[in-house]
Amino acid sequence: MTQVWPGTAYPLGATFDGTGTNFAIFSEVAEKVELCLFDDAGTETRIRLPEMDGYVWHAFLPGIQPGQRYGYRVHGPYDPRQGLRCNPNKLLLDPYAKAIDGQIDWDPSVFGYDFTSGDRNDDDSAEHMPKSVVVNPYFDWGVDRPPRTPYHKTVIYEAHVKGLTMTHPDVPEELRGTYAGIAHPAVVSYLQDLGITAIELMPVHQFVQDDTLQQKDLRNYWGYNTIGFFAPHNEYASNTDNGMHVQEFKGMVRTLHEAGIEVILDVVYNHTAEGNHLGPTLSFKGIDNRAYYRLVEDDPQYYMDYTGTGNSLNARTPQALQLIMDSLRYWVTEMHVDGFRFDLASTLARELHAVDRLSAFFDLVHQDPVVSQVKLIAEPWDVGEGGYQVGNFPALWTEWNGKYRDTVRDFWRGEDATVGEFASRITGSSDLYQHSGRRPVASINFVTAHDGFTLNDLVSYNEKHNEANGEGNNDGESHNRSWNCGVEGETVDKKVLTLRARQRRNFLATLMLSQGVPMLLHGDELGRTQKGNNNGYCQDSPLTWIHWDEVDEGLLEFTKLVTRLRVEHPTFRRRRFFHGRPVRREAGAPVQDIAWLTPGGDLMTEDDWDAGFAKSIAMYLNGHGIRSTDERGEDVVDDHFYLAFNASHEPMDFTLPAEEYAAAWTVVVDTAELGEVEPTQLKPGETITVRDRSMVVLSAPRRS
Repeated sequence: MTQVWPGTAYPLGATFDGTGTNFAIFSEVAEKVELCLFDDAGTETRIRLPEMDGYVWHAFLPGIQPGQRYGYRVHGPYDPRQGLRCNPNKLLLDPYAKAIDGQIDWDPSVFGYDFTSGDRNDDDSAEHMPKSVVVNPYFDWGVDRPPRTPYHKTVIYEAHVKGLTMTHPDVPEELRGTYAGIAHPAVVSYLQDLGITAIELMPVHQFVQDDTLQQKDLRNYWGYNTIGFFAPHNEYASNTDNGMHVQEFKGMVRTLHEAGIEVILDVVYNHTAEGNHLGPTLSFKGIDNRAYYRLVEDDPQYYMDYTGTGNSLNARTPQALQLIMDSLRYWVTEMHVDGFRFDLASTLARELHAVDRLSAFFDLVHQDPVVSQVKLIAEPWDVGEGGYQVGNFPALWTEWNGKYRDTVRDFWRGEDATVGEFASRITGSSDLYQHSGRRPVASINFVTAHDGFTLNDLVSYNEKHNEANGEGNNDGESHNRSWNCGVEGETVDKKVLTLRARQRRNFLATLMLSQGVPMLLHGDELGRTQKGNNNGYCQDSPLTWIHWDEVDEGLLEFTKLVTRLRVEHPTFRRRRFFHGRPVRREAGAPVQDIAWLTPGGDLMTEDDWDAGFAKSIAMYLNGHGIRSTDERGEDVVDDHFYLAFNASHEPMDFTLPAEEYAAAWTVVVDTAELGEVEPTQLKPGETITVRDRSMVVLSAPRRS
């Protein structure tokens, strides 16, 4: 017979201490809570938790070891019209489970109501539910240290655990699509050679495979359907015995850290997989529905939905806020991750209905000595009214800069009246971030991300082609700011293919040489395509995986070139915004830290900025105007750079600036060329022809 000791109310979850396991779960509405233990044959043993302190039910079970599978049954009121949904016939996952075993098979018993009558469903769901797992917290981290790469030196690679590794020829088949696959030397060395300093993994918290997708032979590929905020997703592990996927995840982080690569997690604290009032009862809904979810005030049987998924986590209650903060701290302290990208982060900032930059969530994050010290990246929008909050997040936060994406796309596809905003975006978007005391690194710059076209498809399709998703091509964004360069989709037209290749290089060069933090979508540097599908959320298939046998070697080498240029030159990764004021030098006349020039070589005037038809501009960056010091307090200086952008359909002659800017110039990048360019020397006042829809970068050695 299992011994049951009182245990402690903290920490929540299942905590193994070497002799046994403490179980603790919060529920204010519960009248009784049963811990359910399962053996290898699936036989269930129920143990009533004897203690309740501060609405936390708890017990210590000596002898319970890592690998033990368990769940909970919560006895309490069932009155959906009042937001109460307790039902002890539903086995519930521990919200604090460190590992989860198995998947949901979508038997009707996992729902709290009868499909026909709508009445309460008392069928037992245990046989059809995944189980929480007690894990071994001990792991040999060795001398692991977080790289702590400063933002201005960071290059982010947004990647999918499975999509990145599933077809890699050097990764053993049994490791493909897993955390161990990410940690394989072939993948790690590839990231290093590319110049990546941080890999941003799409959701790895345990998520649910949607029944509606499975009925169409599709799967939740992206993973934005979380059910376990502490558990690494079990399908991404090569070994899940006894919760070993936790050890595998830790091993991946340790290996990446050894290579100097940070691990950032895309996290989904805005909603869960339990959906709306018609969704299943898997965990939070049956434990304390009102504490964890935002309910409609006048009719709490329904859920507030700021996410488009059916529910929103209630980041106004102490219990939900504690869950989020405990989860964040766990992933930093126990799993050693280096930061988080918050999906639909505006949802977490909602107080009552409005998005509030001083919300309780931000207060907790800012005062937390652990969470406040890692990278915090917001996706600054949700689907609710007033949810688009680019530029409005507080200090410490960086943001996916959707305005950068849109403006850069518009500029290179030749839209009118974009030159002025293009100039603002590539210099760090001071109009968005300077007012809150933030720096250029507050802007996470990206041209493409998982949601939308790949880079190849951005220049190959005018329209989305999502027929494979089974929604009549009605899903996904319709306004993509893309341009197919004259032919929709695949073509053998050499002229079109040449232009598409040039456009890809334009986007990559612009991204890597802009102020802020660049984020590259995995496979864009290789020419990856999704055949025009801009919403691959349900395509866990070769359509969304990287094909390592179809690599565009020229594009890959170009990406390495412009990334290396960024890494080697602090001019492109400034820590402060430009002032536009003259910079004193020991020799030569002072010139501005930045100068905007017409193709004719003159300083831009108001009329030039207001010319909506203009599609060409040049930018001078003064290597003496960085206004920063290095780690030893020495002034940071660099070479000078001249960047000429020509988004028009005709070649354009650019006149290089006068001698006070630089004594000589050398071409280092030309996106009209397939590879590295000849180091052509040019003098002040000379002209250089910039091909149609291309850009040229020139450098000049700094003068003391």
